[in-house]
Amino acid sequence: MSKSLDIKISNTGIATLTLNRPERHNAFDDELIVEMTEVLEQLAANPQARVLLLTGAGKSFSAGADLGWMKRMASYGEAENLADAQKLAKLMHTLDTLNMPTVAAVQGPAYGGGVGLVACCDMVFAAPEAQFSLTEVKLGLIPAVISPYVIRKIGAGQARRYFLSGERFSSAIAQKIGLVHELAPQDEVAVLATSWATQLLNNGPLSMAAAKRLVAEVADKPICSELTGLCAQRIAAQRVSAEGQEGLTAFLEKRPPNWVKH
Repeated sequence: MSKSLDIKISNTGIATLTLNRPERHNAFDDELIVEMTEVLEQLAANPQARVLLLTGAGKSFSAGADLGWMKRMASYGEAENLADAQKLAKLMHTLDTLNMPTVAAVQGPAYGGGVGLVACCDMVFAAPEAQFSLTEVKLGLIPAVISPYVIRKIGAGQARRYFLSGERFSSAIAQKIGLVHELAPQDEVAVLATSWATQLLNNGPLSMAAAKRLVAEVADKPICSELTGLCAQRIAAQRVSAEGQEGLTAFLEKRPPNWVKH
């Protein structure tokens, strides 16, 4: 692994992935995108990893696209740009659908694609210093690849403002529009995020992954017999699963379930 990413897995199962290019405000290029995707895929296959904690080193969370990468993209043809964009799309999809809870500790500014990373995480904690901006239109571009995740988080109405304006907005506004869940002082953001990551370890790992998929399946769907039938199938399957049986038995026997480490 290059020095641009740092990954550490605690003995409790918290995998901390740090964007480690503070001198470049943790901006990413094509190489980092591929590397980060590979790291996430490895974590998904690692039974020791149960929660992902995503953060950035230095003053910024992520400034989005690296300047050098942008210069190369400017010389690409449409086919090359499509291949390049598909790599970023794969990264966002991999993070969004990761088979474990994802917690973001946003200690500083997040711009462009950095907002996309934030929008893909399940729980987001940010500092007052963590300004946000979808800056693409200022460069004559659009936030296309990250748009499904950002729009899902903040809604179409807010997206129409911030996609078009490219303005910076505070972490307080980010919380108000649904991009961020909780705020904390800059030196406490990582502590708060780690605390929540630790609390998540008390929950069934497979049930959390299933609950995450359930949100994706149910969100924005009309309530009809097909949807209610799907939900009934999901809970029935979970009740008879090994994890569901262990959780119910542990509750009835008034003991911790076997996925809780002491």
